[in-house]
Amino acid sequence: MAKTIVILGGGVGGQVVANDLRGRLSGEHRIVLVEKNARHAFAPSFLWLMTGDRQPEQITRDVRDLLRPGIDIVEAEVLAIDVKAKRVEMSTRSLVFDYLVIALGAELAPDIIPGLAESAHSFYTLDGAARLRNALDTFTGGTIALVVSALPYKCPGAPHEGAMLLADVFRRRGLRDKVEIHLLTPESQPMPVAGPELGNAVRRMLEDRGVRFHPLHKLTAVEPDGRQMHFEGKPPVGYDLLVAIPPHRAPALVRNAGLTNEAGWIPVDPRTLATRHERVYALGDVTAVPIPGRWKADAPLMLPKAGVFAHAQALVVAHRIATEMAGIEVTETFRGHGFCMLEAGQHAAGIAYGDFYAEPSPQVEVRSVGRSWHLGKVLFEQWWLAPWGMRRRALESALRLGSRIFGIPMTL
Repeated sequence: MAKTIVILGGGVGGQVVANDLRGRLSGEHRIVLVEKNARHAFAPSFLWLMTGDRQPEQITRDVRDLLRPGIDIVEAEVLAIDVKAKRVEMSTRSLVFDYLVIALGAELAPDIIPGLAESAHSFYTLDGAARLRNALDTFTGGTIALVVSALPYKCPGAPHEGAMLLADVFRRRGLRDKVEIHLLTPESQPMPVAGPELGNAVRRMLEDRGVRFHPLHKLTAVEPDGRQMHFEGKPPVGYDLLVAIPPHRAPALVRNAGLTNEAGWIPVDPRTLATRHERVYALGDVTAVPIPGRWKADAPLMLPKAGVFAHAQALVVAHRIATEMAGIEVTETFRGHGFCMLEAGQHAAGIAYGDFYAEPSPQVEVRSVGRSWHLGKVLFEQWWLAPWGMRRRALESALRLGSRIFGIPMTL
């Protein structure tokens, strides 16, 4: 019997699960992707937009171009989910599903902190990164504060990348001695979920580039007129230009549907990404996935919100749905493996990778900074943004280029 699989959200996770399912299932089964934005913006490249190394048209594509043929696209806003009736209400219509995959991501909520929305720039959106680039073009000296305003936030490496790339912008302009860059965060170290080795390595990377790192700074308010930030139990901190990672929250519709936990995120099985509702999955930034070890005083540590995990989770969800529909025993699981490439400026990057499900705590390896990791990010960007029908050709070209640069055969 023909089934309908509805996927909410056309970001990394949504696109991957839709494309993989379409490749696995026969044409009688309907795959529907619901996305309110017709244009996809590649978030990992927002930092290059901030520095002027990319233009908006270079890092955006029509969602339709990135999907396999045979996937129905509904351009609409999701208004409500009724898991009992297996129905999704949208701004244009309603849909009944046999399987539901929620990949709606996290939304930004700068209004949670008084004064933040009217004071700060952010590179966490396409438009925000473009506006910040314009502000940097006219900034000739003073203090730039880059603040992580609340936890959790997506892409744990982005604040540190942003700070190092800001330092590189002013180095290139010959203004490095006239600009102070401060990174302030409520965390105890850079990227604490990955452990002290990575934290210390990232801290050294920041210090080597003149970025001043301030841990344990929990932002409570911003004074736009006085250009001051206020922190819990700390003295005020002044700035000339403020760049913020805004607070994050799950979309209201998943909270209203009763899908979230007390923290406001969708709890899922760490291995299968299944919610507590039959044939309803969630993946990516909208989820809460506990991981072993390094417990806080009042809560377990959570898997970072990052595209690399959404990508891997989407492949697992697609495999599990297709296998179940075929009547075959489902065994595929998400193993918690991931990596992060940190842009450091001067066309170089570092990389950390590991097993975030390892016992008794995540096991992460760190590699030194080099140009090859930066090239890896560029190649992945070009592959991801290639139209679906050209992706194999784009990957083959990227591998040929990599073979010439690294001097080793790289093939499919």
